[in-house]
Amino acid sequence: MKATIRSFTGADLLPVVAVWNAANHADPITVARFRNLILADPNFDASGLQVAEVNGEVVGALYGVRRLTAHFGSDLQAGTGWIPFFAVHPEHQRAGIGTKLFEAARLWFSERGVNRVHFSSYTPNYIVPGLDREAYPGAFAWLTALGFTVQYEAVAMDRLLVDYRMPEHIAQHIQDLRGRGYELRAATDQDVPELISLAGDSFNPDWARGIREALTGGLGIDAITIARTPEGPLVGWAMHGTYEGMTERFGPFGVRDDQRGTGLGKVLLHLTLEHMRASGAHNAWFLWTDENSPAGHLYRAAGFSVTRRFSVMTAALSS
Repeated sequence: MKATIRSFTGADLLPVVAVWNAANHADPITVARFRNLILADPNFDASGLQVAEVNGEVVGALYGVRRLTAHFGSDLQAGTGWIPFFAVHPEHQRAGIGTKLFEAARLWFSERGVNRVHFSSYTPNYIVPGLDREAYPGAFAWLTALGFTVQYEAVAMDRLLVDYRMPEHIAQHIQDLRGRGYELRAATDQDVPELISLAGDSFNPDWARGIREALTGGLGIDAITIARTPEGPLVGWAMHGTYEGMTERFGPFGVRDDQRGTGLGKVLLHLTLEHMRASGAHNAWFLWTDENSPAGHLYRAAGFSVTRRFSVMTAALSS
């Protein structure tokens, strides 16, 4: 049956979420999360969310987005677009509907000057970092056929906390650092300006945004652990519950470059895991790191293991 493609309307919310959950078995979503991450996104444009219908029934959707508001400073990243998700109901797959949705999105992007599109490392409201090839081998083959190539790989990691205890060597290192004059403690409101500055200037502007939104959204300040040098500056932090109020989601965390090698990273990680367990968390997890980076090795040493792998993919769009 022939599919028609059109732009999203509010009445499509429930059927699009239903199609999403039918097609994306590894990444289910609620109506509330869809609303918060997509419809309430400051960059949301309903005309970029393509919807496929067959005989009046919604059977697929593909979301194209580009920046309407600058992520940082005044940079709108002109020429760049993202596809944070796509879905075709399993009963209607392999009928060309996904390709029709993509062609509609390609035209939409082209009309707005977008010449490169990513799946799906969009910030601030990405759902997954990229494509899970193991969960969706057909989707990976489809994107590849459309001209997408893998830009880099990311892994999600988890650690069970039910049996967590602070390792003795970490406890000893904390004692040693404090003996040298380092402050290692829960953040207070007075630390917030310096923390946001450190996160945004030395790491990632999106982390600074995440911290701001978490705090204004009700995150308890004690979910953030900070490190200060004997001289006073705040040089590192770790936290949990930053995104969507998920207590068990770890991160972000970082240590200033000139303090690496001091062991502050592993100390901050373990102090945060200890706080998470005391808060009732049974698990710690995060979505995105480079498995072979220093952070990846640090997580493994702390008992984390890889639970999912994602391919961040990109394609140049023909004019």
